[in-house]
Amino acid sequence: MTDAAYLLVHADREYLLEPGEEFGTDLGVLEVPEDVTAGDTVETHLGETFEVRELRGPDLFDHLERTGAPMMPRDIGLLIGHTGASAGDRVLDAGTGTGILSAHLGRIGADVTTYEKDPDFADVARENMRIAGVEDRVDVHTGDLAEEVDALAEGEGFDLLTLDTADAPAVVERAADLLVPGGFLAVYSPFVEGTRDAAIAAREADLEGVETLETIQREMDFSDRGSRPSTAGVGHTGYLLFARRP
Repeated sequence: MTDAAYLLVHADREYLLEPGEEFGTDLGVLEVPEDVTAGDTVETHLGETFEVRELRGPDLFDHLERTGAPMMPRDIGLLIGHTGASAGDRVLDAGTGTGILSAHLGRIGADVTTYEKDPDFADVARENMRIAGVEDRVDVHTGDLAEEVDALAEGEGFDLLTLDTADAPAVVERAADLLVPGGFLAVYSPFVEGTRDAAIAAREADLEGVETLETIQREMDFSDRGSRPSTAGVGHTGYLLFARRP
């Protein structure tokens, strides 16, 4: 993995910029050196100093170009934790979207093949993979994974199958043909109906350990009056279904 972009930070300002890029702000013009590295400082022409930071996972969620609602970092953490995704794994993904999940998996060393139906979304995802420094690990295909299952099933099996699409249950039906023995399935859906259909498909496909989790997280508020979960924000993000090929 190579670093293709950096964060330039000044107080609460953060700009995602590449080496050699010039960017104008009200604090002055930033000219990022070609040989910039994390830990350097860069001054604007007005003398304001920006710290150069290496991109981390949460920065991808905050700064990559979006084509929809990407998976939240907490959902990605659950997915990686429950499937044990790690370096060297072969991952098959559908519903690339912005590419946040694929980028995270690429950054931990997995090799990802991901499918996105919308050609414009796929182009954005490819650029995001370049910025994230994982274009050598994430292969973005334009197309529908459901239409490619037969061809993919003839090849080497995948260690992990991740789905974030409306037609996920149809692919789940063929999960055993796509996964290596012991390989994991993970399906994300914002709606419980889609998750229920995927769970039924997983059981009918004789997958093991089928479980569904609602992802809820509440931020805590601390004040002189006391401490309690925040009443602001959205606690629910969606549902994650996990299963495993016997």
